[in-house]
Amino acid sequence: MSGLRDIIVQLFRFVLYAGVHVLLISRLVLFDLGWCFLYLGFLLFLPLRTPIVVQLLLSFGMGLAMDIFYDTGGLHAAAAVLLGFVRPWVLRILTPRDGYDSGDTVNVHQMGWQWFMVYMLLLVVLHHAAFFVLELGSFRHFGTTLGKILVSALFTSVALLIIQLLFYPVRRGRQ
Repeated sequence: MSGLRDIIVQLFRFVLYAGVHVLLISRLVLFDLGWCFLYLGFLLFLPLRTPIVVQLLLSFGMGLAMDIFYDTGGLHAAAAVLLGFVRPWVLRILTPRDGYDSGDTVNVHQMGWQWFMVYMLLLVVLHHAAFFVLELGSFRHFGTTLGKILVSALFTSVALLIIQLLFYPVRRGRQ
């Protein structure tokens, strides 16, 4: 029964992140330079034990949902799939000395500030770089594109950190 429960929880998270992003967050723009891609929280906060094939399918599904709502022709899907593909490598690079426990989750309270910030910033900047370079289609306006990448990555990272601090449980000590 635990497997079915996990699937239902992840399905609920998918709908929640996509719905909140489409209905509320998509309207927030900073200085016509920064956008918050809140839906990345769904992909970044997946359980550590999620198989890569499932991560890629979920990344494609979330990106496709965003492409359908924003008529972006595959930009979100391509960048999200890249994030889903690179995530296991980043997790492998950031593996603690003792390894991950079976119950570990991507949680700032459980993994620590330094681990979480490196993990989140690496993946968010990579996603945003892919998204905005694909959106522009060239390096003609490199300064503007770099500004969009940096401001949007900062905006998204702060929003995801706030979500972590508000809605994810505080560590109660290791059993």
